[in-house]
Amino acid sequence: MCVPLKAFTAAFFMWLGVLLAFLAIPRPSTALDNGLALTPPMGWNSWNKFGCNVSEDLIRSMADGMVSSGMKDAGYQYVIIDDCWQVSRDDNGNIVPDAQRFPSGMKALGDYIHAKGLKFGIYSDAGEKTCAGRPGSMGHEYQDALTYANWGVDYLKYDWCHTGKRNAEEAYSTMRDALKAARRPIVFSLCEWGTAKPWLWAANIGNLWRTTGDINDHWEGRKKWPDGGCCSFGMLDIVDMQVGLESFAGPGHWNDPDMLEVGNGGMTANEYRAHFSLWAILAAPLIAGNDLRSMTPEIKEILTNKEVIAVNQDALGRQAGRVWALKESMGKAENHVEIWSKPMKDGSRAVLLLNRSASEAEISVPWSVLGYPEHLSAVVRDLWVHKDLGKFTGKFSVKVPSHDVVVVTVRP
Repeated sequence: MCVPLKAFTAAFFMWLGVLLAFLAIPRPSTALDNGLALTPPMGWNSWNKFGCNVSEDLIRSMADGMVSSGMKDAGYQYVIIDDCWQVSRDDNGNIVPDAQRFPSGMKALGDYIHAKGLKFGIYSDAGEKTCAGRPGSMGHEYQDALTYANWGVDYLKYDWCHTGKRNAEEAYSTMRDALKAARRPIVFSLCEWGTAKPWLWAANIGNLWRTTGDINDHWEGRKKWPDGGCCSFGMLDIVDMQVGLESFAGPGHWNDPDMLEVGNGGMTANEYRAHFSLWAILAAPLIAGNDLRSMTPEIKEILTNKEVIAVNQDALGRQAGRVWALKESMGKAENHVEIWSKPMKDGSRAVLLLNRSASEAEISVPWSVLGYPEHLSAVVRDLWVHKDLGKFTGKFSVKVPSHDVVVVTVRP
């Protein structure tokens, strides 16, 4: 069939115009695909226990402790130096580590960590200064990223102090691009505190993003900062702020409810077990923050429970949701219990029964809240007792101590 030249030309330019208009439409940035953090990162960070009191000797001893304690064998990889390792910039604008505290230099420290079979993490800030007033990376993103790559850094925590009116998405995108240009695989952790709702945009930029302000080492309760500003949050306050965010998490991009306080002394062993279990089922990064050199057997058992860690590291990458909750007054007391459920790759469910009350409570889990039919027969395994509890049909019930959890898998 022959098409008249005039008609062909008109059609050609019409479609060309459509194509050009399509290309002119702003597109969202390409999703981050650095092949990293396909399961939630596991490691240790200096801030919660040591704050600014960091040094080469401390970090080396923590790397040693991660190996000797069994944490490396349990899956922990990253040894991360938080704020206060940096003191200035040189005449060329290069970031300068504290030579008194890190006399061998960061490259040598990274080499030491790598020789242990671990990975090296470091901290910076999107502002002019870090939260502790040290030099930030604003205006030096590409320079700093190249420096970190040359030091052998594998993980960057990037904070949000002294940023002025800077746009968070722009700031973090700039460092993402700088890390990419440095040509070294570096996990990118956005510590923006959830102010600009990073779960809505950060999957294109980083591997994990903070969803809240800082955690404090308490079961619950907000704490004002020494300067009167607000606030750090108790463990349960942070848990409540994760409700509704589960759809934004997945392999390579995770909601981050802040680092673990397990072992730092502000909670009971039961409460720490609940803290660790909740972070595990929330598919949160498991970044310990205690002194690895002096763990009690009880704390070590919590941090290295491989069955609970396997829930966190499940390849499906789903974050648990709160599927049932009850809060009722009982005279002066209160019964406050919850069920959280996480789909697993093999079709089973990881289920956490949380007792927030001041006394023991019996919690019943009907299969319907897990998305299973009532007639289903399923094997229930307790991940803290490390024992199969038997086959159940329709529901499962268990007594949960005060301020504690029971964590099970329900496997059809």
